[in-house]
Amino acid sequence: MQFRVLGPVSVTTANGGPLPLGPAKRRSLLAMLLAHPNTPVGVERLTEALWDEEPPRHARTVLQGHVSRLRAVFAQHDAAAHGVELLTQGAAYRLRLPETLVDAHRFEESLRLVRRSADPGETVAVLREALGLWQGPAFDGTVHSAPLEARAHALEELRLTAVEALASAYGQLGDHGAAASVLRAEAAAHPLREPLVAQLMLALARAGRQADALDWFHRTRKLLADEIGVDPAPVLTGAYNTLLRTDAHARAHPEAHADADAHTHAHAHADADHGTARPPAARSHEAAAGPAVTPQLLPRRPRGFIARQDELDTLDRITTAAPGPIVTLTGSAGVGKTALAVHWSHRRRADFPDGTLFADLCGFSPTPARDTRAVLREFLLALGVPVERMPGSPAALGARYRELTAGRRLLVVLDNAVDSEQIRPLLPGGDECVTLVTSRDRLDGLVATDAARPVTVGTLPAADSTALLAAVLGPEAVAAEPEAAARLAGLCDGLPLALRVAAARLATRPHRGLASFAGELADEQHRLDLLKAEDTGVAAALGLSLRHLPEPARWLFHHLGPHTGATLDTCTAAALADCPPPRAALALDQLAAAQLVVETGPQSYVLHDLVRLFARSLAPDHEPAGLLRLLDHWVQTLLGACAAAEPGGEPCCALPPGAGRTAEIRRFADRTAALAWYSAERGTLRATVEAAVAAGLHDRAWRLVLLQWPLIVWQVRDGWVPLLEQGLASAELDGDPAAQSRASALLGWVLSEEGRPEEALTRLERAPDLAVRAGDFAGEAVARINLAVALMRYGDRERPGGLLADALALAEREGLTETATLAHQHLAQHLLSVGAAAEAAEHAARGLALAAPLLAAPRRVVLRTLHGEALAAVGRTGEAVRQLHEAIREARADAYEEGEVAARVALDGLAEPEPQRGPGPEWSTGARGRSSLGGSRSGPRGGSPRS
Repeated sequence: MQFRVLGPVSVTTANGGPLPLGPAKRRSLLAMLLAHPNTPVGVERLTEALWDEEPPRHARTVLQGHVSRLRAVFAQHDAAAHGVELLTQGAAYRLRLPETLVDAHRFEESLRLVRRSADPGETVAVLREALGLWQGPAFDGTVHSAPLEARAHALEELRLTAVEALASAYGQLGDHGAAASVLRAEAAAHPLREPLVAQLMLALARAGRQADALDWFHRTRKLLADEIGVDPAPVLTGAYNTLLRTDAHARAHPEAHADADAHTHAHAHADADHGTARPPAARSHEAAAGPAVTPQLLPRRPRGFIARQDELDTLDRITTAAPGPIVTLTGSAGVGKTALAVHWSHRRRADFPDGTLFADLCGFSPTPARDTRAVLREFLLALGVPVERMPGSPAALGARYRELTAGRRLLVVLDNAVDSEQIRPLLPGGDECVTLVTSRDRLDGLVATDAARPVTVGTLPAADSTALLAAVLGPEAVAAEPEAAARLAGLCDGLPLALRVAAARLATRPHRGLASFAGELADEQHRLDLLKAEDTGVAAALGLSLRHLPEPARWLFHHLGPHTGATLDTCTAAALADCPPPRAALALDQLAAAQLVVETGPQSYVLHDLVRLFARSLAPDHEPAGLLRLLDHWVQTLLGACAAAEPGGEPCCALPPGAGRTAEIRRFADRTAALAWYSAERGTLRATVEAAVAAGLHDRAWRLVLLQWPLIVWQVRDGWVPLLEQGLASAELDGDPAAQSRASALLGWVLSEEGRPEEALTRLERAPDLAVRAGDFAGEAVARINLAVALMRYGDRERPGGLLADALALAEREGLTETATLAHQHLAQHLLSVGAAAEAAEHAARGLALAAPLLAAPRRVVLRTLHGEALAAVGRTGEAVRQLHEAIREARADAYEEGEVAARVALDGLAEPEPQRGPGPEWSTGARGRSSLGGSRSGPRGGSPRS
């Protein structure tokens, strides 16, 4: 039996199974007794531990109940056999047990043991085992109370003492890298513990990572000033001065520093292996600066680095194509720029025999951006310049730096730059150096003035995203739930930071599973909270980017939250922010420069989901007004798209009452451009409808649905039913019978195309009466046409003629030219199917006369094909051939392949001496029948809600 308090309070049996200890208060009772083993603990003290505030009136009774339950659990698992017994001693309780069963006791015994040991090897072994006992914060899972927290704090102090002792022992063994690794995590968790940071600085410097050591000093000094308003203590400044003195001494007396000497010899051999000789210029610099120094300031190689083969190949190509190349790796927060730069640098390290310089410029960090003078001093120290010979002015620092780097084959990595101005003084001299810069800014200035070669670091593709999850979680976890892993990767937007945070949360909570966690992430309101691990997360990274934005970009970003999709144009941004389009265009360009949006074309951008959710979290108060402006903007844009996609008719709806007029909407050159836009924005429009419904703005919601009809008739069998059902439901909630009629007519037609006749006819039969009730003559005509087309499809030879005749009469009476054209088309088709070819020819001719070139070409192709077939059926073959040839020509000109095929089939039929075609279902089910319903390129407005 084992008792654990170094982490979650628990008791395990010999077979490793945990005992059922019950609720937090019972665990807290056990924790207090384990904190004082074999010692009576008074009821008052236990009550204080279980109820930090005022205890309940029957606290003693409750306490007795918890004691009884613990005794029952101990008895059930034969604790007495292990010498464990919970005793009552007057007004106190005592837990009698061998103290070696308690992990905290074993931990403290290990510390006492190493204090008596002079062997660093033994110390490392003992402390590693002792620290392995910790499974989390001490007394985890107990109530928050002063007695327990005091004991937990004392144990935590002992743990940190053990960490520092372990690092010291590693240092005595000469393994300074291991010492730094042990200390780094604790320094990050306890950034104001100055002795810990001081020890880390010295370990880093001894491991050859002087720049990192200096960075820790500057970072801690800034944090002390910001958080508690004090200067560094002597222990920290002493470590800093020791580091500088040691470095200067190493330069002047290399024979006293065996490690540094061996390091230099190793790189001298590397030079020989590569057949390189140090140039004379470099030797003269060495004479001025001191002995030859080969700086190696790179951070360790990133773990779990995934793919990026295209970017790596690009870096290889650029850095070998021209002398002295400067490469900028730019991308959004959390996309993995630093990891890529460090990975490539390690991979190509042998190409730079004179060493590697690395500096985090803190351009997008909680601390202020690094001053270039401080970075230059650190670089010069690494290059062998003694402290006492360090130049004073910025100009002299830069000149000395360029002098020492000229003629050397160095790699200079400038990480996390804020702008081009910060980088320029740090560019090395000579043509043998390669400079790699990472930044969230595009650094256009550096490209313009210094011929830097930009490389954009984008998000990971789906396969690499799941591979990253597998690298952290293990391939078995991803293989067990591949669909959930793919969904999780998609919800993380392919952003490595988000993927790593998600994987970290799953790794520490393996019982949740990928599918469960992906389900939680799907909730947009909590996604950013879930993608956070302690002080690391997507929101924190994006917040640092936002802090450095110019004011116009920051102002616009706070208004982007209500946006519902990935694509964003200048007009939409202007509507969201209620500003003129030129102001939105300027701000979007600044956001693109900061990699918060991705420019995809003129005035066209992509806004990733996580960025949009972050914008929403910043200004939730802007959402209601911003959403209303967005919805009205989309309605107006859709009206323009309808007019371009199906010219010549009246719109199916007007703006809702009180709608705000948007400053500018997108312009569509022609039908093709409009349909391409519809298709590209389909997902965004669907999300916009959902947002309108969620906000109760149903008068906007049904308009947003119906105004997508040109794409619906274009891609009729593409899963439109749920959207149309939502549109109909919103029309009903809005109490608008005209909207209900048009939604029912369009929905019924789509259901008919999907082969769902009963559902289709139920919707279609309602549509005409709803239109009559609303006094919507145009809607009534369309509803009758759609019902007639469906009845024709299902073999009804009686009703369609009357419905179509009524629709034609309504359209002609109201002057609805396009609807009249549509009625003529379907009447021609119906009359052909019942053998009335002469009347069919008449209606096809009348429809053609109305279908002026202003209308979409596919309508004319269908009418010409019908006319040709009707003419052939009455023996006017020559005229039929001319009509069909013209249909083929026009279809080809408009790239309307289905119409061309239908016309060719009809033309080929004329060449065969077969009997006149009789009526049959093929007239409504063949290729032309589908075209006449707008199922492909025809768009002839079967199912259209528009007049």
